Amino acid sequence: MSEIIFGIGSIFLTLLNVYIWVIIIAALITWVNPDPRNQLVQILYRLSEPAYNLVRRFIPTVFNGIDLAPLIIVIALQVIMLILKAGLLRLVY
Repeated sequence: MSEIIFGIGSIFLTLLNVYIWVIIIAALITWVNPDPRNQLVQILYRLSEPAYNLVRRFIPTVFNGIDLAPLIIVIALQVIMLILKAGLLRLVY
């Protein structure tokens, strides 16, 4: 049973890692003024905006014209990943 939980946890960690990269790429793309009709830009926007809005609802993220929401999200996801990894390792050993 612990192998199944470990496998599901590993898949979840991988998905979190992919989402971190989505957030990073979405933040970097905003620096180059992308074409809003581009399919990749639309996908990144749809994937990242719900997380941005969640963070912006509770924390003011714009300081001197710089939006820190992506940084806050990446740090929070990294903390979640560390906690999940520690729990999975405790489960296995």
